This record gives sequence, structure tokens and C-alpha cells, in this order.
Amino acid sequence: MKRIILDTDTYNEVDDQFALVYALLSEEAVKVEAVHAAPFHNERSGGPADGMQRSYDEIIRLMNLMGRKTGGIVFKGSDRYMESKETPCESDAVENMIRLSELSSPDDPLYVVAIGAPTNVSSAIVKRPDIIDRIKVVWLGGNTRSWPSGREFNLMQDIPASQVLFDSGVGLVQIPVHNVASHLKVGIPELKACMGDSAIARELIKPVEEALEGNPARTRIIWDISAVAYMVIPGSVKTVKIHSPVLQNDHNCSYSLDERRHFIECAYYLNRDWIFLDFYKKISMLK
Repeated sequence: MKRIILDTDTYNEVDDQFALVYALLSEEAVKVEAVHAAPFHNERSGGPADGMQRSYDEIIRLMNLMGRKTGGIVFKGSDRYMESKETPCESDAVENMIRLSELSSPDDPLYVVAIGAPTNVSSAIVKRPDIIDRIKVVWLGGNTRSWPSGREFNLMQDIPASQVLFDSGVGLVQIPVHNVASHLKVGIPELKACMGDSAIARELIKPVEEALEGNPARTRIIWDISAVAYMVIPGSVKTVKIHSPVLQNDHNCSYSLDERRHFIECAYYLNRDWIFLDFYKKISMLK
């Protein structure tokens, strides 16, 4: 069984909640050692600190609803973004990631499943570079190399932190949003037919229904579950080794290629049905 930290900007969208519940319900495959709140800033927050706090509160709310322990499990992350690649942001999440990495080894790494801005993850790496031999990062962020622009919310919120992921040599699995995770679309009729009628299922469906304005013909992307699925269902997310790209700090967040650089894994395909069917099977069993 793989030990994971889920690093999530849970209040940012409707899909982080799905990913959190999916990870907690997948105890046959992963042990959730910790859940870390990541910063975010959009119309749902007043700034990175507020976004992190709202995400922390949302994690606590969902885990309480599921009857899960939160003490010593849920940690607050950074209240800001990294100023540079050399300047880590201090937080409880960073300290906990370092602590858990010290209990790991290259043969039994700690998996950090990051589905937001990688501020917490990269801050831990910059503060303690030696942890890269004891962790592996699975990050939902950026787009495929063929997409016209690299601009994607998780990546562009904290460019220095995203650059650290690509530059540090940490074991990295990148799951691009367009055009890989973006295949994880679902509509209201499917969710209501497949998720059961537990309290947590209703809580997950409600914000999706609000976002889609109740329109049964529309779909919503629940792409954050892709990073959990990589850990839970072997073969559901297919990857290929590529040279780690050089991320530019320009308007398009463009990539440059340097074949002298180390390799990372990059997802190029996922099986949408395998992933949703596994999630539905687990959540529909809840009362």
C-alpha cells in the first residue's frame, strides 16, 4: 500500500472535493497520511491566504461529514506564493511533509499527490533538497506540449514553485490538464444515477448542479480525481518519459526543450470510464 499526502486547494472548485473523498475511500490502495491545504486566488477567495484557509475549512468539513479523524492529519499550507525559486514559504504543511519524508526511503517513497498550486510541495523541496530521494510527486498541472499555451491555473498561480518541480530532479509524474485530465467530464444525470444517496454524495453533487445551473445536457470537468486514480488504479493513467521541460516565466507559461535534462513521467492518456466506475463503486456503498 502506498502512503500519500493529498495537497489540495479544496475550496477553489468542485472537483477537489471528489478527489479527497476518492482518496479516503481507496484504502485498499493508498493510506492518506495527511491532507494539506494549498493556497489559491480567484473569485472564490480574497487572496492566497484566504484561499488556503477556506480550503482548510472545507477539508475539515468534508472529513467530519465522513466521520474521519482530522487531528494530526489536516495541516494548513502557505498563505502566499513563492517569491523566487530559492525562497520557500514556511507553513505547517511544509514541516509535516519534511517530517513524513524522513520516515520514507527511495525503496518506499512518500507520494505527494498535488492538485493545486505546488507551493507547499516546492517549498519543502527548497527547504530540504535531500527529500527528493524519498518522495515522489504526482501533480495535476500545466497542459500538454501540443496545447497552444502552458497557461493553466495550478501552474500559473505560482510559477517559481512550478519551476522547482521541473528543475529539482524530484521524481515527478505530471498529469496535464489539456488534453488529458480534461476528458474527465460528467453530467448531473450520471452523478445522480451512480453515486448513491449518502450525505457525502449529496454534498458532492450539489455544487456541480449549481455550477451547471441544473442543465442536464451540460457537463463539468472533475479532473482532480485523475491524480488519485494514478495511485489507485494501475494503468488508468498512462505516462511516457520525457525530458523535464524548462518552464518560462512569460505570458504563455511556455516550455523550452533541453534534452540534457533529467526525465519525468508525463501522462498522455487516461481511461475515463475506469476512473469514474471505480469512484462510483466506492461512494455508492456509503449509507
